[in-house]
Amino acid sequence: MLKKPALSIGNVGQLAMDLMVSSTRAERIGFFDDPFLLPCVGNDAYGPQPQGQLALPLEAYDSSSNALTLVQLRSPVVKGKMVEFAKNLADFAAATGKKHAVVLSSLDFGRCRNIDMSSGLQTYYLSSTNSDGTDDYCEQIGWKRLQEYNPTQRCWKYLGTLAEGNAMQDNNPFEDELEEEDYYPSLPFAALFSCFKAKGLKVTCLLCYCSEGDNIQDAFHLAEAACKLLGLSPSNFHGNEGNGWLIPYSWKTVYGLPPDMSIF
Repeated sequence: MLKKPALSIGNVGQLAMDLMVSSTRAERIGFFDDPFLLPCVGNDAYGPQPQGQLALPLEAYDSSSNALTLVQLRSPVVKGKMVEFAKNLADFAAATGKKHAVVLSSLDFGRCRNIDMSSGLQTYYLSSTNSDGTDDYCEQIGWKRLQEYNPTQRCWKYLGTLAEGNAMQDNNPFEDELEEEDYYPSLPFAALFSCFKAKGLKVTCLLCYCSEGDNIQDAFHLAEAACKLLGLSPSNFHGNEGNGWLIPYSWKTVYGLPPDMSIF
């Protein structure tokens, strides 16, 4: 099982992956040196004591007790190279014998068509199980398939053709006449979905709508959805929050200090 985030609004996928890595006490087993990623480096994201281990753009972690390989993406992809990057990652997943890839990502709340907050945050999904993107298990859980997925729509079709290696990305026939319905297939999660699918892997994208800002609760929501999909119980993790979750050390300063309440 391979899990990874897709770059998206609010960085919810990356935050959720940080939460999963920290809570499962996954061990870093390597990193990817991909030519299509912008370089970045930082301190260890998970430990309070310096271990001399730097955080790099694309890292692989192993949680053997949960049969998971967790891939954390910390750096943007070079503009115009998302499909090539997704192909490289799909090649790795296939070469290492992975059967199911789970992609975590967030979507712009401003583009949400039907806003229903009566039951809290909603989880949307996109699956390769059926040609229309549906999955019976996801439906049983109560999640909604991403309405904007249409495999017959021109850009979704073109993305699938690119993923299968039957077209050149430099020759996008729709680049100068993009329409509203072309927005979703242009997002990183769509490239990952198409490339994993083209390699014959089962792919499930878990998605939530959010806005920029403090997205910690969105990260918990997406991580919990991933656990539900995979049949994992966070209560069996190694956390100290009373519910199994272990807050990554790097979150202590991710949004700065809370406001001084005396100003209100």
